[in-house]
Amino acid sequence: MKELKSCPVCQSISFQKFITAKDYTVSRETFALVKCDSCGFIFTNPIPDPERLGEYYLSDDYISHSKKATGVIDKIYVVARSFTLKWKLGLIQKYTGNQDKTILDYGCGTGDFLKACKDKGWVVTGVEPSEKARQLATDQTGEKIAASLKDVETKEFNTITLWHVLEHIEDLNHTLQQLKDKLSPNGTLLIAVPNHAAWDGTHYGQYWAGYDVPRHLWHFTQQTMTTLLTKNNLKLDDIVPMKLDAYYISLLSEKYKANGKAGLAGMIIAAANGLRSNLSARKNKNYSSLIYIVRK
Repeated sequence: MKELKSCPVCQSISFQKFITAKDYTVSRETFALVKCDSCGFIFTNPIPDPERLGEYYLSDDYISHSKKATGVIDKIYVVARSFTLKWKLGLIQKYTGNQDKTILDYGCGTGDFLKACKDKGWVVTGVEPSEKARQLATDQTGEKIAASLKDVETKEFNTITLWHVLEHIEDLNHTLQQLKDKLSPNGTLLIAVPNHAAWDGTHYGQYWAGYDVPRHLWHFTQQTMTTLLTKNNLKLDDIVPMKLDAYYISLLSEKYKANGKAGLAGMIIAAANGLRSNLSARKNKNYSSLIYIVRK
């Protein structure tokens, strides 16, 4: 295990235990989350050694790296993903306007979003470290998917997207700087991450699926994300909610609470809690997942 000695957002060396959470997807191991005494940032600590971290993605249950929908929740995810792809396309069009349609999807998974963009005339580039997911993305898009940013030859992109990716990246600040260098002067960076300050995050606590330890290394709020962006000389332009996530995260959380067998009752409770979370977020924008619209 690798223990982090300082907060990646503010470099403070003082943290306190926040919560412990279980890996319900792969290992069934328990991991600690700590909270920085200075800036309030929450992160998994310690984390698996870098050479072992990939092992925690090796499961068909980790559907963003697999095309298999093996259960009811996975099938719901696939249906929701189809709707969300169209919504994301509209979103990037809204925030990029009439700029050249060049897009980099960092952490593109199996390539669904890239294919949707390509079908709409975008010039697409993907980065995906998982060999299995990278091959699926290559097959789906007809494009060579890079394993890392250093393998991307294009110098600049008008749009860069990270759909639930930043929370997985070990070298947080260095990666943000690399992406910043790849962003054109008037370009748009879209970063989607879970928000543990949402009602469902507080309600489910250690069972909240948004923690997804140890794959999720970092656990953001609006405040800590803003601090991180400022540190990296990036400007926050807008925040957009991902309202469907409250239902999906609540459904997974109910499953975890019930040790994998939430059943119909759990699905009904999850739907009610997803709605409650979204209604609560009307006041403070603390939705279960948020997209940060960022510029240089």
